[in-house]
Amino acid sequence: MSRSGPELAEIVRRYGPAYRSAVGAVLPLEHRRVLAAIEACRTARLGGHVDACDTCGHTAISYNSCRNRHCPKCQASARSRWVESRRAELLPVPYFHVVFTLPAPLAELALQNKRLFYGLLLSAASRTLLTIAADPKHLGARIGFLAVLHTWGQNLLHHPHLHCIVPGGGLSPDRRRWIACRPRFFLPVRVLSRLFRRVFLDGLAAASRAGRLRFFGSLAPLADPAALAAFTASLGRIEWVVYAKPPSVGPEHVLTYLGRYTHRVALSNSRILSLDDGAVAFRWKDYRHANRQRVMTLDAGEFLRRFLLHVLPRGFSRIRHYGLLANRHRASNLALCRALLTPPPSGTDPPAPEDSRPSVSSDTDTPPPAPRLCPVCHHAPLRRRPLLPTPWDTS
Repeated sequence: MSRSGPELAEIVRRYGPAYRSAVGAVLPLEHRRVLAAIEACRTARLGGHVDACDTCGHTAISYNSCRNRHCPKCQASARSRWVESRRAELLPVPYFHVVFTLPAPLAELALQNKRLFYGLLLSAASRTLLTIAADPKHLGARIGFLAVLHTWGQNLLHHPHLHCIVPGGGLSPDRRRWIACRPRFFLPVRVLSRLFRRVFLDGLAAASRAGRLRFFGSLAPLADPAALAAFTASLGRIEWVVYAKPPSVGPEHVLTYLGRYTHRVALSNSRILSLDDGAVAFRWKDYRHANRQRVMTLDAGEFLRRFLLHVLPRGFSRIRHYGLLANRHRASNLALCRALLTPPPSGTDPPAPEDSRPSVSSDTDTPPPAPRLCPVCHHAPLRRRPLLPTPWDTS
């Protein structure tokens, strides 16, 4: 569906050079790369191809995408491909959506130590879920789940939190039966919150002892171990937000959830309303006031600054699988879960795990794609030729 509002790429092209000039040498290299990629996305700078019809002379130029994971256009297409590849991994059980959120006082410190904090958030949340689920007092099973890191709030400020999509149950310790959770209840969020808080703060203390934390600006006093200890002690006295949404009702709903959270970027093009006189207006949802839809207007420079807060460290994986869904044994674990969830008819042997895996066809089994016909004359096939990129400056 077409839209009339401006896109992020247009804002970057118009105001990115001035922003880079104003910030100067302190602008991180990774931020420069993201701006350059979005600026060049789907333009002649990245090259492309030309589809031409030899019969009627029709030509159509398609430019290459930047494929940067912070580009809203590229992530929209990547999301649909990724979600479709997850379809075969769904189990016939309810799925729960569990969210782990860092307290607001940690947001600025996390911004100065992104790789450490984001990794600690993922490891603390995963350890919490696996530990509580394995406890016989709660579920007593080994579970698996998908975790997706988000770093933004609706107003584009820094708000690190983790979305976990979890099947409602897991394998028994002896791996001989499926243990389902209670209807519409997965694990007690108060218990999850307390353990998550303890594990995260323990990890933060260990990072401090190892000298891995950095402190700048207003946080420089926390470089003193006594000040940092007092700061973390105050965090241990407040409640940390962990909540679980009601379970999904079917596999298609799970796929909708996956698509909604896995490849989302800090701001989609659909939320940008206008770009007038150097000011960007965008929609945001005010969660503190009954999810009311509001409009925020920011100077283009401030808008770009907030957007760049959410650039991830180079090579950092924000989508991870844990437990039964960990990459190494995911296929065999899913096959076992399906066999236990759908027992064979009486008198027959259960299928071997390999039988539940999707078959892989060889290249010779895949028919070649049909040639695309010209959309004008509908007679001759289109002939494709590469379009070389034009030189461009990434400084």
